[in-house]
Amino acid sequence: MSQSVLIKDTTREEREEIVRRGLNFCGDGSCEQCSGCSMGVGSIDAMYQPYIDGKLELAEVNMLHAATTFTLGGGRSASAAPGTSTETNKE
Repeated sequence: MSQSVLIKDTTREEREEIVRRGLNFCGDGSCEQCSGCSMGVGSIDAMYQPYIDGKLELAEVNMLHAATTFTLGGGRSASAAPGTSTETNKE
């Protein structure tokens, strides 16, 4: 059984370790100002501090980052559904 990462089930120190372990997937061991991966957060404080502080769940932090960072192909924002356009048809 895996350990819960929910705020209610962890201490601040455990959340810091969860973030550290999660960002260590590249094998470097240090993400401080790295920006070498698609996360591009530079510092764990910049992105994961609300989780570490117990203000947002880990999943919420990741969803907020994805919603404001990633775009679909063709330059459309993530909020635009495929096959739709924000332009009006003027004939």
